[in-house]
Amino acid sequence: MAKNSFNKVKAGDLELKEKVVAINRVTKTTKGGRTFSFSALVVVGNENGVVGHGLGKAKEVQQAITKGIDDAKKNLIKVPVMHGTIPHDQFAKEGAAKVLIKPAAHGTGVIAGGSMRAVLESAGVTDVLAKSLGSANPHNVVKATFKALGLLREPISIAKTRGVSLKKVFNG
Repeated sequence: MAKNSFNKVKAGDLELKEKVVAINRVTKTTKGGRTFSFSALVVVGNENGVVGHGLGKAKEVQQAITKGIDDAKKNLIKVPVMHGTIPHDQFAKEGAAKVLIKPAAHGTGVIAGGSMRAVLESAGVTDVLAKSLGSANPHNVVKATFKALGLLREPISIAKTRGVSLKKVFNG
């Protein structure tokens, strides 16, 4: 299958807020004893359609989070957000994690689980129905959510591609 080209964004002068999704303590046993290190899964976003995720690994938690933030700033994508929700339903899969996101009416809020909630809120989505199916592994759920958000298409671009009006795209 061809690799999808998401709407990549440069970090530049964006005002990004970060959320730590998961911190994992990793133990390596060597001849001299145990060595502890930490990995941190971080999501950053400007709550206005730009979101990114990253993984940082270090001997200290704070250093792992900092590395995760730097990695997340390198993986930013633009998400089409319309009136606080997404333009259409989307399903995506990453590993054993499957996610389904649907647009919702104004006032619904973000109905989503922990890892998905962090990504959707960082993207600036205020009203959405989301369900995580399959694996609950935070890394794969975040990646699947990103894949779903990256596959979203703006109605204006669909109207141009089809050669019809925007009204016809929504009403059929």
